[in-house]
Amino acid sequence: MKRVLAIHILSFLVLFIVSCNGSGNKRGEQYVFPESDSIPVNEAVKLSQEAIEDIVQNISSPVEMASLLQSLEVPFMSTNLAPISDAESLSTSFHKALLLGIYGADLGYLNIYEKTGNAVENLTTIKNLADGIRVGQFFDFQTLKRLAVNKSNLDSLVFMSVHSYNEIDQFLRANNRGYLSALMITGVWLEAQYLACEVMKDYPHEELRNRIGEQKIILNDLLLLLRPYKDSSDEYKTLYDNFEEIKSFYRPVNITYIPGEPETIEKDGKLIVIQNEESIIDITDKQLEDIITISGEIRNKVISY
Repeated sequence: MKRVLAIHILSFLVLFIVSCNGSGNKRGEQYVFPESDSIPVNEAVKLSQEAIEDIVQNISSPVEMASLLQSLEVPFMSTNLAPISDAESLSTSFHKALLLGIYGADLGYLNIYEKTGNAVENLTTIKNLADGIRVGQFFDFQTLKRLAVNKSNLDSLVFMSVHSYNEIDQFLRANNRGYLSALMITGVWLEAQYLACEVMKDYPHEELRNRIGEQKIILNDLLLLLRPYKDSSDEYKTLYDNFEEIKSFYRPVNITYIPGEPETIEKDGKLIVIQNEESIIDITDKQLEDIITISGEIRNKVISY
């Protein structure tokens, strides 16, 4: 699978794979999980603060994933969306932050497929959840709602949605509430993973198969973000253990990299390094089936809180 990625997308790989302090490492040119106790908790906290912005940029993947599904001519499937629940019934900030991420991923899916009616309902729930953890000020709900019902402004809707989530992330971390930011990011990833896995069952495609396999890298980065907080509550411990379980099914998946020559281009007055490399994803049908199953089980546990 040939990948051409801009430097800001690859930066999390530099931090976690190439760096001697990273969450992964290459033996030869193959990505492997580190030992779970190889990074001290205090170092994990430090790394999460340094790396989280790069991971957030990469977690724009729900929109990218939805775009991939659309490009593969996969029909929109509303049954894959998390059910819209009464946000008022969620009693803890933990659940609200996690579900805020899940519904954010669904919003990206709805936006790409131009399901404006569903997007408005989704936005209402997102606003309630955001208010519940005191970050609702970052959602211009009226503008987002207006854009949602006007299909000619879908690009603006996607931009504003992603921008709002980025602002929430930055605000939470700046105010010593990084544990909520980590939950929101985790929810976004989990829902995007679920959408991809559900589609793979009915519309198998090699590109989608590889994309699911590549999540081995992101998954380990998410665990690094969650790890400093895993002993803060039973809820956090359970979530962390659930993601460790997903990781156990990813462990036998092999990702091998063949380096390519980097390119430097100028865009909008800035120099951008394009890293050309080929990644070979070695994932068996049984491994893929197991990952699809466990991802669905964990996601359904999370939305049933």
